Amino acid sequence: MANNYLNLIKPSSKWKLFTQSLPNPNLFHHFSSTPHDRRSYLKKEQALLSLFKKSCTKTDVQQLHAHVIRSGFTQNLFVVGKVIVFCAVSDECLMDYAVSVFEKIENPDGFLWNTMIRGFGRINKVDKVFCYYKMMLENGHIVDNFTLSFLLKASGQSGSVLLGKQVHCSVVKLGFECHVFVRNTLVHMYGMLKDVFVARQLFDEMPEPDLVGWNTVIDCHVCCGKHKEALDLFSRMQDAGIRPDDATLVVVLSACAALGALELGRWIHSIVDERFLMKDVSIANSLIHMYTRCGEIQEARRIFDKMNDRNIVTWNTMILGLATHGHVQDALSLFSSMINKKRVPPDDVTFLGVLTACSHGGMIEEGRQYFNRMTNEHNIEPTIKHYGCMVDMLSRGGLIIEAYNLIKNMPMKCNAIVLRTLLAGCHMHGNIELAKNVRRHLLEVDPDHSSDYVLLANTYASLEDWNQVSRIRRSMAANKVKKPSPGNSFIGVP
Repeated sequence: MANNYLNLIKPSSKWKLFTQSLPNPNLFHHFSSTPHDRRSYLKKEQALLSLFKKSCTKTDVQQLHAHVIRSGFTQNLFVVGKVIVFCAVSDECLMDYAVSVFEKIENPDGFLWNTMIRGFGRINKVDKVFCYYKMMLENGHIVDNFTLSFLLKASGQSGSVLLGKQVHCSVVKLGFECHVFVRNTLVHMYGMLKDVFVARQLFDEMPEPDLVGWNTVIDCHVCCGKHKEALDLFSRMQDAGIRPDDATLVVVLSACAALGALELGRWIHSIVDERFLMKDVSIANSLIHMYTRCGEIQEARRIFDKMNDRNIVTWNTMILGLATHGHVQDALSLFSSMINKKRVPPDDVTFLGVLTACSHGGMIEEGRQYFNRMTNEHNIEPTIKHYGCMVDMLSRGGLIIEAYNLIKNMPMKCNAIVLRTLLAGCHMHGNIELAKNVRRHLLEVDPDHSSDYVLLANTYASLEDWNQVSRIRRSMAANKVKKPSPGNSFIGVP
């Protein structure tokens, strides 16, 4: 894949300029069709630029672009660049339209090339990113720190370590390895590629990392599951006299949630209160997530109830937290409030929380209804995780055969996790025949997982069939399957 990007496909020349939307005549009546002198030209340019500041929709920009064409400003890089910037950075990311505009520019400057590269990176079209990078070089433009940062981000998104290292080599060759902005992006890229060792090495080589550098390396460790190391870095950041911002607090709270570091999470909460940051939805969501993961459901609910602005993440985090800790009725009541008051439309994660609540509460019939409503009322297609919740719910309730039939009728291929859930249900209810059948399926998917042997052996043991127990254990030894090292649990006590 990396070689394909670096060989680079040739850009298409089939894109045509989109001029379908015409401007409102009343909006531009004070412009003449063509500039007559320098003063008139500058006046028109400033008038156009002022209108761009008021544009916030695709239609607005299309109308303005149509007037740019009619006014003869198509080669004014500053004016036409506003169209391209809007297309590249807007939520819609209108890169097809940006291409149609860009290809009409005779001599685009480095800023416009960078903007095109940036836009394609935002929609994860890595091939287009490097295609435009190649064309940029062929047209004699000099690569700057922005170009390299956009390339590094695209390399991280691609998941290709080889591609990332090749761009890293370009950074070194061009002398940008000490540029703070580029170095921070390098750390971020290696974090995206799950190479936390190189990310940490690059960070440690920085003489005086700034706030962005600290945030980036902490986030890298959290994304790579190195939560304890992330908190150690946060402590070093404090010792270095760097004041954490809202981005720091969000990522540190995520590490606290993963480790169950309740006391540190409460300390972060006190910082949030001191700085009046609770209005930041992402911080409030992180606090709710941390408290639910640490078992402090009441504290999480207090934060939730005080929030004036809640997004879908807020609702999902609270519903799932309540469901996971056995507050079934509270979780379903919160979901009903969300639906009945039409505050935020539910998504697939919302229904994962609802189905988890039904599973933990043994509410099989309600679970079936919610599963059907997800598709019929909300047009949300169930994923393998939703089917897994249903299998877990049915297995807990003793409906093993129904759970097995549900797996057979799934529209996607079943994975080992769902099969293992059914196998655990067979063990719970002593259904040895179905357990053997499920085990055969597991051998095709994940043949050497120790828990499958243990569950099947324990199912025979519950029926006092010791010969079969012995046979399973011998098979486990013959296949050199060993139980993993025992895990450790801890909880912070105030």
